[in-house]
Parts: sequence; C-alpha cells; structure tokens
Amino acid sequence: MDFSIKAFDTKNTIASAKTGCIAVAVFENKKLSPAAKELDHGGEISAALKSGDITGKPGTTLTLRGLAGVGAARVLLVGLGNEESVSEKSFTTAVTATLKVFSTLGATDAIIALPMADVKERDAAWAIRTVLCCAHEAAFRTDGQKSKKDPAPAGVKKVTLALDATAQAKNALAQAQAIANGMDLTKELGNLSANVCTPTYLANTAKKLAKEYKFDVEILDRKQLEALKMGSFLSVTNGSDEPPKFIVLKHMGGKSKDAPVVLVGKGITFDSGGISIKAGAGMDEMKYDMGGAASVLGTFRALGEMNLKLNVIGVIASCENMPSGRATKPGDIVTSMNGLTIEVLNTDAEGRLVLCDALTYVERFNPAAVVDIATLTGACIVALGNHNSGLFTRSDEAHEKLAAELLAAGKQTSDTAWRLPIEEAYNEQLKSNFADLANIGTPGGASVTAACFLENFTRKYTWAHLDIAGTAWKSGGSKGATGRPVPLLTQFLINRV
Repeated sequence: MDFSIKAFDTKNTIASAKTGCIAVAVFENKKLSPAAKELDHGGEISAALKSGDITGKPGTTLTLRGLAGVGAARVLLVGLGNEESVSEKSFTTAVTATLKVFSTLGATDAIIALPMADVKERDAAWAIRTVLCCAHEAAFRTDGQKSKKDPAPAGVKKVTLALDATAQAKNALAQAQAIANGMDLTKELGNLSANVCTPTYLANTAKKLAKEYKFDVEILDRKQLEALKMGSFLSVTNGSDEPPKFIVLKHMGGKSKDAPVVLVGKGITFDSGGISIKAGAGMDEMKYDMGGAASVLGTFRALGEMNLKLNVIGVIASCENMPSGRATKPGDIVTSMNGLTIEVLNTDAEGRLVLCDALTYVERFNPAAVVDIATLTGACIVALGNHNSGLFTRSDEAHEKLAAELLAAGKQTSDTAWRLPIEEAYNEQLKSNFADLANIGTPGGASVTAACFLENFTRKYTWAHLDIAGTAWKSGGSKGATGRPVPLLTQFLINRV
C-alpha cells in the first residue's frame, strides 16, 4: 500500500471526499468519533450502533454503502473500545481489522479517519507507525520459495491518513515507512532456508544495501580473520563447509569527527549445536539464529532510506555451526582476538564465541556506544517469554544512560525490552580450571552468564546486549520472523540525532 497524509477541514470536508471507503471509529458506549459524527448526516451510523449491528468492541467492523451526504462509496465502521481510554492494543486491533476489510474491497483507494492522537499515552507519530507496520505485516508474503505463489490480494492499494499535514506528521510517516521496510528485509532474511541464506548470502545482501544507499562496506574472509587472530569466532566455523563472513557496513551520516554508534549482529545462519548437537525436534528453526544479523541489515535499510544524520557502523559475524571431523570439541581451548583463552564446554554456546571477537574488533572505531543483538539463549525465553527482548549492561552512569535510551526506544515503538542484571558475582560461574573463561556458566541464570561472558570483551567502551531469542521469530502455526528489534534499534538511532 501507498500511504499519504491529508488534512480535512470545513472547506475540504471528509464527507465530500471522493474515495472507495472511509474508515471511522465507533465506541462501546455507543458514541461516535468526530469523523464518524461528520459522516452521520442521515443518522445511519448512529442507527447501526444503536441497533447492535456493531458493538464498538475493538476490531469489530461494519460496512455501510450509499450514506446520505457522503462522497465515499463506503463507510467502514470500526470498533475502538472504550472512548475514555483507547489502549495500544485496542487501536492496533482496530487497525488490523480495518486493513483486513480493505483487502477485500472492490476499491483501490481509501481513507483512514480513526482518532490517531487519542490513544492513551501515545501520539500521532506512534499511531502512524502502527498503521504502516500493520499494513506491511498484512501484506508480507512467506511464499518466496514455493513453486506456486499465492495470488496477490485485490483491494485497496492507496491509503490516505486523515491528519493535519504538518512537517512533523510527514516526517513520522517517512520514518514509519523506513522502519516497516527494514522489518520486511529482516523477516525475508530470517524466513529463508539456511541452504539459501548462508554467510555469503548475508554478505551479498550487505553489498546490495551499500550500493543502493551509498554505505561503505567491507567483507572479511577466513584469511583476514586468521590474520586478526579471531580464534574464538573461527573455532565455530571449523565444522562447516560454508566460508565465514565478517561484514562491516558504515553509514557515516553525521559529522566526520563524531564517534559512531556500532551495532553488532550474531549471524549464525544455521545452528546445529555442533558436536553438542541439538535435539532434532524444532532444529529447523535454527535458521533464525542469524536474527541479530538480519536486524542489523534491516536497521541499515531503514537508515539508508531516512538518510539519518548520524554515524552508524554495523558489524556482523556470520558462519554456520555444524558437526564434522573438523569441528571444535567440548573441552577444546581457543584463544580470542583480545588474547583471553576460552574453554569450550558446550559447542552449542557458539553465539558468544563469534560475538566476543566482533566486540573486540569494534574497539578500533572508538565508538560512542555499542549494542550487540543476538538470539543468544533459550534461558531468556524462560525468563521473559516472547514479549520482551532481554537487555543487559553495566550499572555505571554511562551505561545507565544507554539502557534508558534503549528501553525508551522500545516503549516508543512497542518493541519492548526488559533489563536483566550484569553483576560480578555471575562471573564466578564462568571460571575454568584450564582457561581464562568457560563458554558456559554453572547452572542458573544462563542468559545472565552469557551476557557476563560478553561483558569481558567490552571494557573499553559503553556497551549493551540485546538477547532476542524470544522475540526474533514465532513458532507454531504462525511460524516466521517478526522483524524485531528493528523498530527499537531504529528509534534509538533516531533519538540520538
């Protein structure tokens, strides 16, 4: 769908608009939104609500045709719940229902005239972003690798949002479009099968983004990684025939002297667990173990579209984790880029092994802040379920500020995170008799000890870790990548500007 913003007033009324459909809100207390009142010349809307043809419950809909004094062919009544307190959930439910009806209409254009500034504790910018993201979610296709594609739905292709066409609203629309496009890319990459979406495929995707948006890009191969002494990252690649790729993207939209924000993504394009092999059930979902990498690429897609005035560097450590005669074995000791030795007690705790070398590598950028994003631990799902990403960082002033920024961006975009602790006591669980660190902790607090492992490699800059194991994809009948945390990351960067 194509979206635009248009203001309606006493001269250019919404009732006189010539369009295929206008969506307006009704409430559970049988009241009408301002736009619905304006269209209720003949009392048809009030009568429908009074009769019970529509209840006003969030997401309920009723289509009326040929209303007196209305230029639109149809008026879609959409339930929005409690007039006194329209919640995020109610509004999102109403938008989703609206778009579903739009997809079935014999019309190509429509107007959404829901009260977009009346959601509790939210502004019009949030509502605009919600509409755009819901529209992209509804239109997103998962049949890219099917031999026969599903037919493209008919219905509305052009949507006008009934809002004051201020510079702020137009900017919010542009940002929302960029975020939605970034989420689409992240979902497309996540859903691809692992025999297609390899480390090389991710590297080629980065090159395409760089060409389209004038990013700088560098792809490091095995020999260069060996020269950098990335022994921890390379230990994960030993069992696979797919060559590893270390991807560096640079969007230098700020001043040349400004320190960059660095995003580091875990890019395990398939995680069998290696010698510590996973159970067979559900192993197909380990194609999603590159969700951190996909979110970095999706965020860069959004950055490029917005041409954000900020210096941002994306770093992706990508490989497969496979068993073979060459694979790293439990008990092996490897040396990381910063010289710390690591006893690999479990080869299925590989994400931290690739990330620790990436986190050492980014020291060269003298970053303003570093955020790594990884589908790191199943324990984070146990702790937080599928609603919040896990946020970890230190507790000094600079890190408290970074944590607050990330949490705020999550709340702004409804792509929320929840902070979990990093404390020195947890490092006791990572002690090894034979190396500087073990790659897994003793039982208890596994998502925390994983973050504490990474923290050992981030002492030279301000850093935060996002564990997205519970939020990067859905299982079951709705299996698929979610596009998270692209909204959180993009809003975090927008706020930094």
